[in-house]
Amino acid sequence: MKNFKFKIYKNNTGSLLPISFKKDIPFKVKRTFIINGKKNSRRGNHAHYKCSQFFVPISGSIDITYENKKGKFKKRLSLNNRDCLLLTPKNWVSIKFITKDSKLIVYCDRDYENLDYIFNYDQFLQIIKKNK
Repeated sequence: MKNFKFKIYKNNTGSLLPISFKKDIPFKVKRTFIINGKKNSRRGNHAHYKCSQFFVPISGSIDITYENKKGKFKKRLSLNNRDCLLLTPKNWVSIKFITKDSKLIVYCDRDYENLDYIFNYDQFLQIIKKNK
């Protein structure tokens, strides 16, 4: 896990959030998707064996709870605080949309692979227990 800050350029007409794939994201992007949800709804609730994910808030506030062999952590992402979050493999992730306008873009270093997902929390705990 690693926290990142991004730059926002503002003027009287609005703002611009540039993302450079070579400088800002610490891996070669293979897939991207946008997630949104109703206020207080949750998404995610899984981990990956191999996929790293880079989370960038587009609007609203989003709580990312993640767990790995070091413990359980929570990070609030919002466009206002300019935070991004990199999660490496074997992090259990739960996403909670705090505000009704919350949107999140996710960049991945792997294409979609169904077998890369860990959906069973007890299985996840066994996997990280072995890797301590």
